[in-house]
Amino acid sequence: MKKLLFLLVMVAITRIGYSQQGASAAPVKADVAVFEWDSQSFDFGKIKQGVPVTHEFKFTNKGKIPLVIANAQPSCGCTTPDWSRQPVAPGEKGFIKATFNASAAGPFNKSVTVTANVETGTAMLMIKGEVSPAVQ
Repeated sequence: MKKLLFLLVMVAITRIGYSQQGASAAPVKADVAVFEWDSQSFDFGKIKQGVPVTHEFKFTNKGKIPLVIANAQPSCGCTTPDWSRQPVAPGEKGFIKATFNASAAGPFNKSVTVTANVETGTAMLMIKGEVSPAVQ
């Protein structure tokens, strides 16, 4: 009898718990800036050792608010980024430059993580190529 009463109480508690509707309002999404890249990757091909190379990634802000780049973080110290420091108005163009120092021979594949006020919070840019050893 005690087991049956316990079972009925548990069923009642479970039904009450599942029948409650929580106030789960979907979060309101604020307008965000939107990157539209010309390209998010670049292949330098074969380059000479000791000769730095630079590529400029261009984008257009397709959002409704100014796009603000907070940071551009390279994957290693061999790549130096530069970027549009002023807010990029909707419809306007901006840039991220990635300079690779090419000090070590061999293939390379590097990234630059761009932090901005976009929906995902970040965007990833890739550079690659192969550094040919310097002729001695």
